[in-house]
Amino acid sequence: MHGCSRDTCFYRIDIIMMKIYSRDGKEIDFDQSQNRLLKKLYGNVLGRCILKVLTLPFITHIGGWYMNSSFSRRRILPFIEKNHINMDNYVEKEYKNYNDFFTRQIKEGKRFIDLDTNHLISPADSKVSYYSIDQNTQLLIKDTLYSLKNLLNNEELALQYQGGDCLVFRLTVDDYHRYCFIDSGTKEKDCYIPGIFHTVNPIANDYYPIYKQNSRSYSLLHTDHFGDVIYMEVGAMMVGKICNHSISSYQKGQEKGYFEFGGSTIVVLFKEGQVIVDQDLIDRSKEHYETKVLMGEKIGVKKV
Repeated sequence: MHGCSRDTCFYRIDIIMMKIYSRDGKEIDFDQSQNRLLKKLYGNVLGRCILKVLTLPFITHIGGWYMNSSFSRRRILPFIEKNHINMDNYVEKEYKNYNDFFTRQIKEGKRFIDLDTNHLISPADSKVSYYSIDQNTQLLIKDTLYSLKNLLNNEELALQYQGGDCLVFRLTVDDYHRYCFIDSGTKEKDCYIPGIFHTVNPIANDYYPIYKQNSRSYSLLHTDHFGDVIYMEVGAMMVGKICNHSISSYQKGQEKGYFEFGGSTIVVLFKEGQVIVDQDLIDRSKEHYETKVLMGEKIGVKKV
């Protein structure tokens, strides 16, 4: 950290080259070219100036327009081939544009949803990290460090989750970008928080003077088996869009929404004494490693 004034913190941005493991303990090879590019952009004056331009609202709108246009269709096949995506898992259709492909729906039966009421499930295909929550917890989400208060933009709500548990599900561009409810229950209305990207002093090069927070939306879920849960979607810095369905009550495994183009993240917060997260996920997180999980897969149990 390089000093904080109230809620505004400026710090060195370290793009971490993190290892990813399967549930059976095998290391998974993955493309780190995006991490290398971000590290290069954050790490020099010209790169930070480029990022500042790329995150201007009119640029993000142009990017969104392109992804929703027929011109973007040419990107689909090369992306499938590069990322070895098995299209047999997805509903067959002719995609109108890249976003139509990116938000593709999986065929029924291609994801097993564990409906045991005592089991906690993953909300999405993703790479998961675990954090225990205390007053010093710093969550690394999309290369930005957040305190729980700053993540929620609500100190009173953050205090209710002290002593609890946090799971961060990081979706990469090759993942299925629809996500589901982790339990049955009811939901309050979504709370949207806009993103911020600010280079404090772009001529400095001894550290990265960046203040960045991604756009995010969270819901307070009154779940039937895990208490009051905060379920947050974090959008991509430039063109990622969060699309939540208008739902007030839901069932376990029911689709909650989807992300349009851009790697995205889901954060789930539990109050103290509600859940026991599977130990393999905790152990890898202590080593700063992630674990690959699938939507509907068991990742913990209800604490009794």
